[in-house]
Amino acid sequence: MDMRELQIAAMILAAAFILTFKSNAACGVYRHEAESFLKAMPRDMQKRQAEAIREAIAGNNDRLDSMRMSRNIPGELPSGVSRRPVGENMALFRSSLYDNDTIPLMLYFHGGGWTIGSINSCSRFCSHMAANGVAVLAVDYRLAPEHPYPEGLDDCISAVVTAADSLGLWKCRGMVLGGDSSGGNLAIAAALSFPDNTFDGLVVFYPVTKAYPDNSPSWQTYGRGYGLDSELMEAFSDAYSSDVYNPRVSPAMASDCDLLKLPPTLIVAAECDILKDQGREFAERLKRLGKTVRYDVVPGSVHLFITVPGQAASFGRAVSEASEFICSEIR
Repeated sequence: MDMRELQIAAMILAAAFILTFKSNAACGVYRHEAESFLKAMPRDMQKRQAEAIREAIAGNNDRLDSMRMSRNIPGELPSGVSRRPVGENMALFRSSLYDNDTIPLMLYFHGGGWTIGSINSCSRFCSHMAANGVAVLAVDYRLAPEHPYPEGLDDCISAVVTAADSLGLWKCRGMVLGGDSSGGNLAIAAALSFPDNTFDGLVVFYPVTKAYPDNSPSWQTYGRGYGLDSELMEAFSDAYSSDVYNPRVSPAMASDCDLLKLPPTLIVAAECDILKDQGREFAERLKRLGKTVRYDVVPGSVHLFITVPGQAASFGRAVSEASEFICSEIR
């Protein structure tokens, strides 16, 4: 090996070292933020939430309504981003920076176990996506247990029809469905409810693909103390539907024929989350079917980084990946 070859080899090794160092440093940031986030969570909060949902299933909504109010706080909008109502249960987020452009549209369904959450709870994510050049239509669907499956999903499907009829009015092109956790579940179920080629993409964050305990390694490892306890997840599912093997409730139960309807898909998972293995298995199945799918695990992160402040690096990574994916699929 001559001197020039040695120099090139040294440069390659140095670049690899720098990339590894930066990657490890980023992992450390995600993990540190997640640890701080979990330490700040009130003790036994998730146990109390599960109890409130069980009480609501039995007919007493007092504690659940209080939980809902605590999450119903609008986020501050980035400079230039506006939020305007659409109908009675939707809001369109768009940035004035793109007033002269026709831009992609994302329909977004918030998380919250089908029982809590609102446009306000996901407004921070929606507004940051708008700042990145993606218009976002956020949907306030009806919540369980007062409105169990399929009522919330029906609202999401109705929002798709409204959006499809309004693309020209809103100066948008193409449609992508998205959501986090139970909202990701609704996004997949809504996509399965329309013919193939209706949507240009699907972007979901730590989605529920099985509305029942899957007893996977991630379910067993992260079932308590990592942002979404298994006890709470089971209460969410019980509030939403007893028909847990219905493919529109648990998309993992969908047939191969139905899954072939899905558009190019981005799944972003939290590493320390009971739902991680569900998302991975779903992504692997789509790949086996020949579908375009990207699966990314944010290292060290825990559930909730989309809608609950405290994991800024994970949130920023999710916004960046989602924006890049959508803009690459809708040109």
